[in-house]
Amino acid sequence: MARVGYARVSSIGQSLDVQREKLQHCDKLFQETYSGAVGTRPQLRACLDYVREGDTLVVTRLDRLARSTLHLCQIAETLARKQVHFQVLDQHLDTSDATGRLLFHMLGAIAQFETELRAERQMDGIIKAKARGVHFGRTKKLTKQQSAELRDRRAQGVLITTLMRDDTLSKASVYRYLGDMHPSQALTHASSLEEPGCRRLPVLARACAGGACTAAGRSWTWPVQRAPRSAT
Repeated sequence: MARVGYARVSSIGQSLDVQREKLQHCDKLFQETYSGAVGTRPQLRACLDYVREGDTLVVTRLDRLARSTLHLCQIAETLARKQVHFQVLDQHLDTSDATGRLLFHMLGAIAQFETELRAERQMDGIIKAKARGVHFGRTKKLTKQQSAELRDRRAQGVLITTLMRDDTLSKASVYRYLGDMHPSQALTHASSLEEPGCRRLPVLARACAGGACTAAGRSWTWPVQRAPRSAT
């Protein structure tokens, strides 16, 4: 059962010497220079991955380990799941005894309370903002007039790639704007793409059964694929 230490300072100008001295009795020491506000700390992650059942994670102060009460409780939950004890030297906290475990349960309750209050305040803010007419979500890139122009250009036979380039849109965005195109517009566009002298049916009509389809007052037919005639 190893004692694993973790030391951290926030900036390069700070020294780890004091923490190293207090943690010199540890079998292994993880140390890094990272701000506590940073969500991902490589050495902390490595430390939590390293500890095994029966080990003890040792830090000098709580703020050296976690960036918030919630983060501290998340780490404590990880350690409890791996059956690893936790010890804080300066604050005389040790989860190997009943008092230390009680303190952590209290911290967990406080963190949960903070989370629920934050969610309630957020929901209240959203409701008040909607009442003031605030729009949530991503703002559409094209106005209604621009969307109509895009549909008209597509109905005239302009290629999707051209619309993407001209309006700086992705293919998915172009199709979303074309989603409410009127059937008569789609039909006109499909017929405009036919080659001269070709009676090939547009994709819109291929979904109809029986070899014919009527849409927007117009009847469409397409030739049936026949097998080659054998020579006699």
